[in-house]
Amino acid sequence: MQITVTPDVFKLAQVFTIARGSRTEAKVLTVRVTQNGVTGWGECVPYARYGETLESVTDQVKSLSGTLDREGLLDMLPAGAARNAVDCALWDLEAKTAGKRVWELAGLPAPKPEITAYTLSLATPAEMEKQAAENAFRPLLKTKLGGGEEDVARIEAVRRGAKDARIIVDANEGWTPDLYKTLAPVLVRLGVEMVEQPLPAGEDDALLELQRVLPVCADESCHDSASLSHLAGKYDMANIKLDKTGGLTEALRLREASLAAGYKVMVGCMVGSSLAMAPATIVAQGAAVTDLDGPLLLAQDRDEPLKFDEAGVYPPSAALWG
Repeated sequence: MQITVTPDVFKLAQVFTIARGSRTEAKVLTVRVTQNGVTGWGECVPYARYGETLESVTDQVKSLSGTLDREGLLDMLPAGAARNAVDCALWDLEAKTAGKRVWELAGLPAPKPEITAYTLSLATPAEMEKQAAENAFRPLLKTKLGGGEEDVARIEAVRRGAKDARIIVDANEGWTPDLYKTLAPVLVRLGVEMVEQPLPAGEDDALLELQRVLPVCADESCHDSASLSHLAGKYDMANIKLDKTGGLTEALRLREASLAAGYKVMVGCMVGSSLAMAPATIVAQGAAVTDLDGPLLLAQDRDEPLKFDEAGVYPPSAALWG
């Protein structure tokens, strides 16, 4: 079994800004696993918030040797970007070798398209109203927020621009408990359905004392199934991202455990290509919120990209993955 890892860069269609900064391109790592002349591949997006760099994740992948399997990989690498790309490559390899689709190997029904959120970049209220108006045809908009009183003006502007769209918001750990108390009732009045990770992950015990009039989704506080024990009483929803779970194998387990524990499920993504989103479309089946818009933010994508239309994001073709 041969493992290779290469960096790839995809230009974004426009500058993408969140509370932590701006970017003009998506930098990803592509992992290929070859055995008996068959190659499977996967993609990951190293994330500085979790102490990952392109170099550190590359080193993790290169540390692997010998014949790998998905179950053994869970013990060889921690949850994170490196394990994600390798795990997804192993799923793809197994599917190609068996002549089956990944969902067949997983014992799941054939996936269908899922409506996906489209993310509006953090900007001034006027600029965000313009973004919203340009994307008002989309049924679900996700709005990045900055962590201040101007967030109300931003949501008011988005609502003006997209009067009929469902809206969710992502605070990226930028709020305080007092700011939640101030903003939540206003956002509910404006039709916002949910906020992602309003408080820093290390300070989210404060959510135990808050009346959550606006439902709260765990993102940075939820990585894998071991995270669930820390969410009780604080969150209403868990955001599953393969770059956090360390691949499709653990993501499917986290989905099952989250639903069993009474959480609604959101399936999200980092900004990557269709190859990164492809495995997540399987996890997203029946999710309360699907947020797999990475390819829609790109100026360029993989060959055989995912299909997006009014029905949502479709599962991958065999030519892309799985």
